[in-house]
Amino acid sequence: MFARFLAHPLTRDLDIDAPETTRLRREIINSKPFLHRIYAEWYEFIMDEVNAVDVPGSVLELGSGAGFLSKVAPGVITSDLFVVDGISLVMDAQRFPFKSGSLKALVMVNVLHHIPDAEKLFAEAARCTRPRGKFIFIEPWLTAWSRFVYTRLHHEPVDEHSPGWNIRGQGPLSGANTALPWIVFHRDRAAFEQKFAKWKVKQIIPFMPFRYLLSGGISMRSLMFSNSFAFWRWVENLLSPWMSKLAMFAKISLLRQED
Repeated sequence: MFARFLAHPLTRDLDIDAPETTRLRREIINSKPFLHRIYAEWYEFIMDEVNAVDVPGSVLELGSGAGFLSKVAPGVITSDLFVVDGISLVMDAQRFPFKSGSLKALVMVNVLHHIPDAEKLFAEAARCTRPRGKFIFIEPWLTAWSRFVYTRLHHEPVDEHSPGWNIRGQGPLSGANTALPWIVFHRDRAAFEQKFAKWKVKQIIPFMPFRYLLSGGISMRSLMFSNSFAFWRWVENLLSPWMSKLAMFAKISLLRQED
């Protein structure tokens, strides 16, 4: 009952896998100033790294549907698994329609934990990205605090004991494991580095324990006034030494090694 009360009215009772739901989620992000500022901050983190990459090539965003990166960085190729207004390319993130070595960078936000076979994604990304290019993404991250939040207030499954990196589930969004980024880059990091020697894990930065939750995300009502954004950012900065226990997200950067 409480979860239903908190659910955002635009997407309540809709099929999560329908393209229309993704369009409505874009409306939600644009209509919630607190949440919109979070996405703008995420895009700034990502594009600062992309702009520092010193090799030629295109920049591809995976899972662009609900976001607005193309307004921040107009040259980015936006993509999604199904047709959504404003998307440059309809594609499966497990099969890239690009020539080998044609991309300067790949970026994504909250996509990895929906990919049915993460190994295919990383293999295709390595094939298509130039040496010294980057793969940069922001994903949910498991900590003592986020485990509590994700298992009680979030609709997506959290299975940190999953033996592999595959997602069970039929739909592109309903199929999910919130724990997958943590599994690949924390629990199974040594296995990742062995399987994907072309990718060097350059950086994992756990961050943002409260603001996304307080924004209500894209599935809940806002829990905080938008003019409190700067205060909560200040609180999170004060707590930065304890992000290994508090963070709900992580920014992960991979560097494409020389062949």
